Amino acid sequence: MAFNNGTQQKCKACDKTVYIAEMVSPGGVPYHNICFRCSQCNGRLALSNYSSMDGVLYCKPHFEQTLKEKGCMLLLFIYSFIEKKSYILMQARTPSKLSSVFSGTQEKCATCNKTVYPLEKVTVDGYYFHQNCFKCSHGGCKLTTSSYAALDGLLYCKPHFSQLFKEKGSYNNLNRSTSGKKSSGAQEVVDTDELKPEDSQSDIVGGTDDAPAI
Repeated sequence: MAFNNGTQQKCKACDKTVYIAEMVSPGGVPYHNICFRCSQCNGRLALSNYSSMDGVLYCKPHFEQTLKEKGCMLLLFIYSFIEKKSYILMQARTPSKLSSVFSGTQEKCATCNKTVYPLEKVTVDGYYFHQNCFKCSHGGCKLTTSSYAALDGLLYCKPHFSQLFKEKGSYNNLNRSTSGKKSSGAQEVVDTDELKPEDSQSDIVGGTDDAPAI
């Protein structure tokens, strides 16, 4: 089997070859560092401060503006809350890009904490999962990188994420309802408080591949 040195990967923005040393890969999608920019203002982005919708990259201010212009206020409200509660999957430590090429067998699944190999790997926001472990924590539905939502280390399919929010009325209750199903390999980051209508809508989540379906 031919060794993949990264030269076969194409930047999503410019469609040119992207090498490991110059690559950033949000959600497993490769970009040149200099091509990873907001589609509205052309400002440089980082994995810690970007948002995306329908495959389009935004800085947080322009993402918020886009949601408001489209009338997606509930979606904006959900995103604001998630960012306040640290929308981060906690477990596997992200190795350097160069070491990942040569030591892929050291990568651990964020769900089961077992070794995950390239042929069975799903990469989300720099964390790794076995394909069989990348499931909704509520219903066990299989997920893809374009159809998942996450909160405090728990993965959801977008229908259950939206359904639980509507049924429970707060993410505090949502987390309680699924706590028994939480993987032992995932670590909760921040204790959640009850969602209140007056919570700020000014901060928008970064690092999501797609917005939860409403």
